[in-house]
Amino acid sequence: MSNVQNSPQGDSRGNPGSTGGHGAGPTGKPLKQIHLGVHFPGVNNTTVWSDPRSGSHIDFASFAHLARTAERAKFDFLFLAEGLRLREQHGRVYDLDVVGRPDTFTVLAALAAVTERLGLTGTINSTFNEPYEVARQFASLDHLSAGRAAWNVVTSWDAFTGENFRRGGFLPREQRYERARTFLHTAWELFDSWQGDEIVADKESGIFLADPDAGRFAHDDRHFTISGRFNVPRAPQGRPVMFQAGDSDEGREFAASSADAIFSRYSELEKGQAFYRDVKSRLARHGRSHDDLKILPAATFVLGDTDAEAAELSYAVSRQQVSGRTAIAFLERVWNRDLSDHDPDGPLPSVDPYLGETELSQGRAGSVAGREALRQAAEWRELAEAKKLSSRELVVELFGKHSFVGSPATVAGQIDELVQNDAADGVILVPHITPGGLDEFADTVVPLLQERGVFRVEYEGETLRDHLGLRRPPRLAREAGREQAAS
Repeated sequence: MSNVQNSPQGDSRGNPGSTGGHGAGPTGKPLKQIHLGVHFPGVNNTTVWSDPRSGSHIDFASFAHLARTAERAKFDFLFLAEGLRLREQHGRVYDLDVVGRPDTFTVLAALAAVTERLGLTGTINSTFNEPYEVARQFASLDHLSAGRAAWNVVTSWDAFTGENFRRGGFLPREQRYERARTFLHTAWELFDSWQGDEIVADKESGIFLADPDAGRFAHDDRHFTISGRFNVPRAPQGRPVMFQAGDSDEGREFAASSADAIFSRYSELEKGQAFYRDVKSRLARHGRSHDDLKILPAATFVLGDTDAEAAELSYAVSRQQVSGRTAIAFLERVWNRDLSDHDPDGPLPSVDPYLGETELSQGRAGSVAGREALRQAAEWRELAEAKKLSSRELVVELFGKHSFVGSPATVAGQIDELVQNDAADGVILVPHITPGGLDEFADTVVPLLQERGVFRVEYEGETLRDHLGLRRPPRLAREAGREQAAS
């Protein structure tokens, strides 16, 4: 457990009464302000949809409940992941986690109507979409939400997903990131085709646009050749906040060059610090400063009245999340064999992974193949033998541990320690219950972070860029964009 730091001086309850930093962190620098987001559960094995407390992942009431809880607690944003195809195991829909949900833009636009300050972040794929359509949707969402839109730009990794789309197939890794970079720059040109001051709407003169060239664009490269007029005026944020979630070297470089925030997987102190140093060190060569990119790891949590009670609850939740069937499914992604007769509470399979081309698991980014499967199986066997773990216990060890476990005071200290020691700029919480899984955190942990002076008591700005402390991006010069498109 992390050591809980003393709260900074404030009123009789330790409440500083403002959102500014108070006191000094472990390095002697002013306390960093923590950024908090919440991930709507699903498209992962952390969700316990079979729990009696879990509700629908489709009814709008579930989305609205989580969003309103996050806004009540002054969170920066809500995050929606997206799956473009139902995942399969043995050719059947994989039903041990949540495998689909309504369209991202539709949900976020609806949430814009029932919230006022909460940022609205959606994962939208750059492989199977077109820049004009995506730019138009995000610019519209930014207008409808008064500047709260964010885009987690991702690439698609497999031909299985591509079968749902006209082009089919998939791109090699280097071409995926090349297309993603070009896609993003093209979208920026569309966002920036409006200055923001063209609409005068002078009723007396009858002049609506001051600039007859407003919205005009032209882009030509090996991926996109488009020209015309963008039909959504400049959005409140200029461009949506850009998220990125890749962990490869290409993904880290892409984030350093183009993203405003990175959705990382390192919520442990030492691994988080290494990731933080690496990504932040890349910013300068792209002409960016340390604060231009926020690093926000995904983090699960289990709360209890005491640390001991939380540990017991964490153990129980892990067993809910990793049932025997789920453990077998994880093994099959590596072994690529039918292991339905394997005892999940026994040792790992003695047979080696099958290296044939047919894959039992489809649509899952965690699947491995070929020599990598042999290497991973060997590592798992070594770990299982060293710790005397059954197959299920190994899967829990690898994929079912919770990031923060303890009483509210302990968890507040753990999160604060992570941020003050430059392992993150905040966290994206992933509750395991829908839609009420954030309620207890909002009611118990957030007030403690506020008492420490490391989290806002009230929103101070209107837009998501305000919440994250991000500068409004400079507008691309229309002429420069045309010259680059022609080169």
